[in-house]
Amino acid sequence: MKTIMNKKSVILLSGGLDSLISLATLRNELDIKLALTFDYGQKAFNNEFKAASDICKYYNIKHEVISLDWLKKISKSALNCEKELPLLDKNELNNKIITVKSAESVWVPNRNALFINIAACFAESYKYKYIIIGANKEEGATFKDNSLEFIQAINDSLKNSANSEIEVTAPLINYDKNEIVKLGLNLKAPFNLIYSCYNTQVKKHCGKCESCLRLKRALELNNRNDIISQLF
Repeated sequence: MKTIMNKKSVILLSGGLDSLISLATLRNELDIKLALTFDYGQKAFNNEFKAASDICKYYNIKHEVISLDWLKKISKSALNCEKELPLLDKNELNNKIITVKSAESVWVPNRNALFINIAACFAESYKYKYIIIGANKEEGATFKDNSLEFIQAINDSLKNSANSEIEVTAPLINYDKNEIVKLGLNLKAPFNLIYSCYNTQVKKHCGKCESCLRLKRALELNNRNDIISQLF
């Protein structure tokens, strides 16, 4: 008898560029059953929730929000406390000293490991095989929980913490933002639906935080001023 491979999956969906393109990349390869969006008190949550919700409607995927109020209480990150968000110039994006300092300012304690372990609870309960995350090479340079080493380590951990076979997959782990945008364009992903900004705005991205600057630079490198005018 032929064994049917389990391709059921859950995706961590912030509503930003990386999670959208991860979804678009794997949606025909894996059976993505559920998207999880986390509310940990981040300033941009309302915009992230709308983006993630719209993306799930576009791809017809079930969407759930996980509230982590306690994480805001213990966090000292500029993403979810009263600290000012770091604002960079696009010419500083390749300055390792400046970007490491920026990353430290927005670091949320153990965030991606926590998100993955929560997703693993869903995966084990619902018998899903894969957890999809938008970790990538560009952010992995300053955020260690976006690195290939982190993905490998958490997969090793899941072998002992879960009672079923669960694997974290990061389809963009070897891509920078320019390559991610290029891939998304080839996949005809709905860029108009994303929200990748650290700030909370009514509709538009602020264009000043590091996340915005990286997205905008990648769009410029791909000559997509039409998308820039939609988002910024």
